[in-house]
Amino acid sequence: MKPLALSTMYAQQDRFDDGGVFARYAAAAGYDGIEISHSTDERKFRAVLEATALPVTSVHQPAPRALHSDGRHNGKLNLASLDETERAAAVAHATESIGWAARAGASRVVVHLGAVEAGGEMLEEEYRMRKLFDSGQGDAPEFAELRATAMARRKENLEPHLAAARRSLGELVAAARPSGITIGLENRYHFHEIPQVEEYEALFEGFTPSEVGYWHDTGHAEVLHRLGFVDRHAWLDRWSSRCVGAHLHDVIGIGDHRAPGDGDVDWGYIVKGVGHLEAYTLEINQWQPDEKVRDAITFLEKVGLR
Repeated sequence: MKPLALSTMYAQQDRFDDGGVFARYAAAAGYDGIEISHSTDERKFRAVLEATALPVTSVHQPAPRALHSDGRHNGKLNLASLDETERAAAVAHATESIGWAARAGASRVVVHLGAVEAGGEMLEEEYRMRKLFDSGQGDAPEFAELRATAMARRKENLEPHLAAARRSLGELVAAARPSGITIGLENRYHFHEIPQVEEYEALFEGFTPSEVGYWHDTGHAEVLHRLGFVDRHAWLDRWSSRCVGAHLHDVIGIGDHRAPGDGDVDWGYIVKGVGHLEAYTLEINQWQPDEKVRDAITFLEKVGLR
């Protein structure tokens, strides 16, 4: 049996205010480890560690969650920002995640490498597309027009942000190297975020697979596919051999982070693409019922991911 970790994404509930309670819950539910989510503050992170119920196998940058000096939470800082002050602050928070991972004995840090700034946190066109999709208008002419505009805007603004992301990645690898921690670059949920499939090649250049690898998120790949941005198969077709971890969760419509088995994702190609990994992480949101969290383990056994 391959080990399964449960992300503290699921711990964002009043009953798990004490991280130790969550750690013991995950162990009782049949999980083998814990990933610390970027939604987890320092108090809860410490409580998970002190409980010693399960090992922490990975840390999701920027954990612990904290307020930056400008009043934003650290998850809002952009590792690909063209503002050097913001980029440096984002690197500092991500470096802190690496330090926490080393102290916890985790071997992986999952990284969101930033985004292309093209008029806001999310391209307005994508926001409107998601509203149309949710209202059953994914085949409307406006939907395709919005997608084309979003793709053009991202392409026009990409290069300096990709260069900034590469600088940030180099600094994080240098910070992680002494502890033998691997950086996993996650495929992202929004189209304006970095990296897209073809952008990994430039980011990986000069780094060994033990320093930087691809981290596959099943829900993110599915949602971008359903919006028509990126074929769901493209990520693993290109980067399966460089894959160092995976977030497993299911999708209905364009709503992800459901327990595996509680959605309509095609798991066949996922098994083929990540089946060589030694362990997996389940990233289930806090609104899923307990039985789905437990049943997910059996479901993954049935599809061949356990």
